[in-house]
Amino acid sequence: MDKILEGLVSSSHPLPVKRVIVRRVVESAETPLSQAQCRAMFALSTRLILQGPDSFQRQVGRQVLEAYARFHRDEFEAFFNRGLVLGLLQRGYGGLGSRDPAILDYVQAGLRLIISCPSVLELFALLQVEALRMVCERPAPPLCARLCQLLGDFPQCLPRGRKLSLAFCQQLVRSIAHFQSQGSRESELRLYVSQVTQVSGLLRSIWKAEPDTLLPSLQELFAVISSTDTSFEPSVALASLVQHIPLQMITVLIRSLTTDPNVKDASMTQALCRMIDWLSWPLAQHVETWVIALLKGLAAVQKFTILIDVTLLKIELVFNRLWFPLVRPGALAVLSHMLLSFQHSPEAFHLLVPHVVNLVHSFKNNGLPSSAAFLVQLTELIHCMMYHYSGFPELYEPILEAIKELPKPSEEKIKLILNQSAWTSQSSSLPSCLSRLSGKSETGKTGLVNLGNTCYMNSVIQALFMATDFRRHVLSLNLNGCNSLMRKLQHLFAFLAHTQREAYAPRIFFDASRPPWFTPRSQQDCSEYLRFLLDRLHEEERTLKALSSAKPSENMMSSESLVQETANKAQVFTEAPCTGDEERTLIEKMFGGKLQTSICCLNCKSTSQKEEAFTDLSLAFCPPTSLENVDMRSITHSSSKVKDDCMVQTGIVASSPVEESALDTSLAVSDGCETVMNEGILKDHLPAELNSENITDSDLYRVQDTKNVSQKPVSENTPSVTDLLNYFLAPEILNGDNKYYCEKCTSLQNAEKIMQIMEEPEYLILTLLRFSYDPKCHIRRKILDNVSLPLILELPVKRTASSLGVVSKGWSVDIEFSDTGENLAKKLKPSAAEEACCPELVPYVLSSVVVHSGISSESGHYYSYARNITGSGPSLGLCQQSKNMALASHGSLLAGEISRAVIENDLDANEMSKEWFLFNDSRVTFTSFQSVQKITSRFPKDTAYVLLYKKQNCSNGFNANSANGLWVNGDPPLQKELMDAITKDNKLYLQVR
Repeated sequence: MDKILEGLVSSSHPLPVKRVIVRRVVESAETPLSQAQCRAMFALSTRLILQGPDSFQRQVGRQVLEAYARFHRDEFEAFFNRGLVLGLLQRGYGGLGSRDPAILDYVQAGLRLIISCPSVLELFALLQVEALRMVCERPAPPLCARLCQLLGDFPQCLPRGRKLSLAFCQQLVRSIAHFQSQGSRESELRLYVSQVTQVSGLLRSIWKAEPDTLLPSLQELFAVISSTDTSFEPSVALASLVQHIPLQMITVLIRSLTTDPNVKDASMTQALCRMIDWLSWPLAQHVETWVIALLKGLAAVQKFTILIDVTLLKIELVFNRLWFPLVRPGALAVLSHMLLSFQHSPEAFHLLVPHVVNLVHSFKNNGLPSSAAFLVQLTELIHCMMYHYSGFPELYEPILEAIKELPKPSEEKIKLILNQSAWTSQSSSLPSCLSRLSGKSETGKTGLVNLGNTCYMNSVIQALFMATDFRRHVLSLNLNGCNSLMRKLQHLFAFLAHTQREAYAPRIFFDASRPPWFTPRSQQDCSEYLRFLLDRLHEEERTLKALSSAKPSENMMSSESLVQETANKAQVFTEAPCTGDEERTLIEKMFGGKLQTSICCLNCKSTSQKEEAFTDLSLAFCPPTSLENVDMRSITHSSSKVKDDCMVQTGIVASSPVEESALDTSLAVSDGCETVMNEGILKDHLPAELNSENITDSDLYRVQDTKNVSQKPVSENTPSVTDLLNYFLAPEILNGDNKYYCEKCTSLQNAEKIMQIMEEPEYLILTLLRFSYDPKCHIRRKILDNVSLPLILELPVKRTASSLGVVSKGWSVDIEFSDTGENLAKKLKPSAAEEACCPELVPYVLSSVVVHSGISSESGHYYSYARNITGSGPSLGLCQQSKNMALASHGSLLAGEISRAVIENDLDANEMSKEWFLFNDSRVTFTSFQSVQKITSRFPKDTAYVLLYKKQNCSNGFNANSANGLWVNGDPPLQKELMDAITKDNKLYLQVR
């Protein structure tokens, strides 16, 4: 019969004929055969199974083997013995290697045929050893899957005993880590996934039967994925194991991993990154559950460095997984957690911003219900991120356009989502994310690293740096050997101008300039910081100048050398060459102006006057009626009180040594005055249904939208900075509870108060008073009204007879500073008759805008728009026009609309072509004046807060054209010590890159 079978498979008979002959051969298996004949048939059928050239011959071999083994069991048991099986598993068969899955197919078929024979136990013992050996040799997926199938059908072949069983599980985990797909076509990938599933299924069975092997297997898994050996990258197929780990073990395992002192941060980072890679495995369940659990576990033990590194490394990969339907739900869950927990820096979210629009458009176009549901979830996440990281209009505008038709979550829901997911309740306690090493942006400008909620400082510093004349004066100072705040500002400006870094970290300057009452790593008011900074710089320079000019005395100094040392230190503030008017500090020269307050008693007509120095003007929001009526003489008592408090808020620079303490007092009192003023104004601007003490953040957030429903066109209702300045300078009637105490009448009388600017600064700083204190919630709320920002602003300046022809004078030392407060007017001393005045409109051009994004001063974000403006005016015609446009009456203090239109038309081509920059901490981008104007209309929470205007002088600015010509075409050269420090840092930076 074996001759017939052998001739059959090698003959050229048609296939139907061959099948008939095979059937007869199988049927003949019942006939008695000798042991030699049986052995020959078994050998022939084995050869056909393992070496048959085609599927027909292999199928014939299997049929014949099963038929003859069934009827000749003893002979087959003798044939299929330990020696045959061992030889097949270790040496293979003929040209067939031992690592061919066909060998295991044959062994499994033989085991089925002798399962009831006693010798099978010997084979089980053999296979227990061989199975462990094979997995230690890291079999390829096909062989490993075939082995696992055999062991699954015959669990008696699994290694026995705790030690061997545990070793088998660990080695099988290692084998899976080495799996690699052999193809990229869909059919090949499907086969690969099924093979991996077969292997992981066996491990699940073992873990279920022997629970003691689970934890060591997971430890082995973690050891594999936490390895920092770069020569080996574990396979993503390990993800197939995660779905078989009981979810109830999550808490115990994560706590064990995150608290184990033997697990180094680098290993944990590597493990977490590889687990995130598992999100690409199509059939694994619960991968996202484990990833999120590990992220939360690391946050619980404050391993924030690991979380920051992993998030920045992997968040783009997670986002890209959203394109694939099978893994999209898990990827979205992990992405949401990573973004919502990473609340200390926008860097992670901004890595995704360039990819969001394409993804949204793709899912909009495919029209699938699953895509629509996914877009709703993604849109909610994006709105949360843009709400939390507000202040990036150039980045977010394309996204807002793409998702404008999708549902937007309420502010309450956004806040709830953000509060639930942060790594800590105080995100400011997290270490700031280090900027990635990269060169300057295409703008050529340098950003400032956020040191932990220091955007209030960064935005102000960038605005001051872009004030070209001020920057050049600071850089030109001779400050060698001085450790003053001005020296640190010079150092900061120099690095911003010359460093090769994309962003500079101003740690030294921040530590020196932070007001002592500012809580570190918490959000603060940028206007308050700016005022404190300018006051510090002014007082520091004035003190040194006073010490340098003081005479030595026995009480003050004991040696002549001390006098000389003090004088030398004071000389560092002297510019080269000298600028004249030595009594004035640099802050006075650049930002100082004078404001005169006159109060006229309406009973006896006596007038008292007081002059105050200022570095910034704080502008309150005027009631709606005042926008329609320029003549402010009929302002009500409540408005008068608002104006009183507004005047107190004006930034003041003391003028004499005895007034030093007045600075601190004014700063402290200003907060209180601002509270009273803003509460009244806020209520004037709120709809009736919101005008209550119980107003919430969400109500305030909706003020803008609520007002727009019933308002007239924006152009008719949006106040401009000119309107706010009108309101600030308009006459007021003091009556009712706010009557003026007239010393001549010796009683309270109705009076008229007028404020006039007597001397204008080179740089005019305007602060829009947007924040009001809510005593119930203990926070400062925000007025979200839009304000139009004119490119050209005309400041009315009263020219007295004694100051005609003088651009600016020194600040007089006899100005009296009285306590600020509600009764300020009572303490003003009557003065002589008012000098003849010649009001003049002084033109200013917008230099920079600091924007606050948010709804409270204790939260949100600051960024700034700015451009370079030199001291020379755009055209000499500006000065002549402003001189010719004298004010007609007190009722129209800023009525130069015709003049303004002429100037803006004159400057349109000149100014609009100049580059505007958007400074947002480390990020600096090009922008336009149109973007500055439209910022609040596009992003209702983003409102202009501090404005910097540059005076357009008829001359070339404040000594801007120096004798040596160094300032004409650029910044002055730096002192050698400072230049050496920058050069050294640039070399170090380029080496690290």
